Amino acid sequence: MSAPVDAPSREVTLTRVFDAPPQLVWAAWTDPRHLAQWWGPKMFTNPVCELDPRPGGAINIHMRAPDGTVYPMTGTVVEIVPPKRLVFTSVARDKDGNALLEGHNVITFEDVGGKTKVTVQSRAVGLAPIAPQMLAGMEAGWRGSLEKLATLVDGR
Repeated sequence: MSAPVDAPSREVTLTRVFDAPPQLVWAAWTDPRHLAQWWGPKMFTNPVCELDPRPGGAINIHMRAPDGTVYPMTGTVVEIVPPKRLVFTSVARDKDGNALLEGHNVITFEDVGGKTKVTVQSRAVGLAPIAPQMLAGMEAGWRGSLEKLATLVDGR
């Protein structure tokens, strides 16, 4: 997939320390049963959450909003170095499967005294007219997901 040269884009970098060991936080990112519990904005669920945690492995997540609207996302694992680094692409799609936004995501995990410092570096490029609106909510979306992840793993 290739975006036009003048396509809207955005980059965000977020860092958060979780009160959990790297192995647990890593599992929350790479085991689809755990990923389904925290991926996406607050109040969203993930009725479909598939992740094949190996290079070239497919990602397929359907986020369901409180109003019932489903937001599909596909992607591919690019690099995986347990429990230190996860790199994947992500493509937000509409209900007909058309690509709206394409992302490249680098997640790093660092042991800091038994806790885990996670850094999310995400760059997304718009592929459809709705993309600027989606890009505007990108940082808030990641923050919301990390909040939900903290609820899942902190203190465990």
